[in-house]
Amino acid sequence: MTRPSEVTRERIMKAAERLFAERGYDGTSIRAIVAKARVNQAAINYHFAGKDGLYREVLHAAFQALTEHQLANAAQSNALSREEALGEFVRRQLRPLAARDELSRHIRIFNWETVRPTAVFRKLLSEEAAPFMGVAIELVRRFLPHADQRTLTVAAIWLVGQCSVFVRNRDQLAGPPAGLSLDETAVEWLAQLISRWTIGGLGQAA
Repeated sequence: MTRPSEVTRERIMKAAERLFAERGYDGTSIRAIVAKARVNQAAINYHFAGKDGLYREVLHAAFQALTEHQLANAAQSNALSREEALGEFVRRQLRPLAARDELSRHIRIFNWETVRPTAVFRKLLSEEAAPFMGVAIELVRRFLPHADQRTLTVAAIWLVGQCSVFVRNRDQLAGPPAGLSLDETAVEWLAQLISRWTIGGLGQAA
C-alpha cells in the first residue's frame, strides 16, 4: 500500500516537473509549485529540503528517463556489430522525438538549462553523466581503436550532438523554414540517415 507521504512526494514531483518545463528554474516559484501540487510549503521542505533539492530530483528523474535505455542495453550492444550498435544508440537517442507528455517535459527542462544553466544542473551532470558518457565513448572506440581519450571524448560528444540537435529543437524544426515533421516513420528515417553519416564520418576519421 502506498503511504500518504509517498503520494504527496509524487504529487509535488509531477507539479514541479510541469512548471519547470513551462517556466524554467528561475521562472518557477515555490508558491506556484505549492498551489499546483495542493500542498503546503512545509511538505516541500520535508521531502526535498527546498527548491534546489526539488529541482535536483526532477533533473535526476529526467536524466534517468532519457539515458536508462542506453545504460540498460549497453551489454547487448556490445554483442552487435559496431554499425548495428551505433544504429541502436542513435535510435534510442532519438526516441523522445516520437514521445509526448513526460519525455517532452524532460526535454523542455533541459532546453531551459541550455539558455539559463543552473548550478544544480551542472552539479548533477558532474555526478551522474559519467556512465552514459562511458557508453558513448566505448561505442566510438570501436570505430577509433587507436584514438586517445581526448579524441574519443570529443567524438562521443559529437555523436550525441547529432541527435540532440533534433530532439531539443523538435518544435522549432516543425515550423518554417525547416518544416521538418518528425512522426514515428520520419524518426526511423532520420535514425538511419544519422547512423549512415556517422559511420562514414568515423570511418574517415579512423
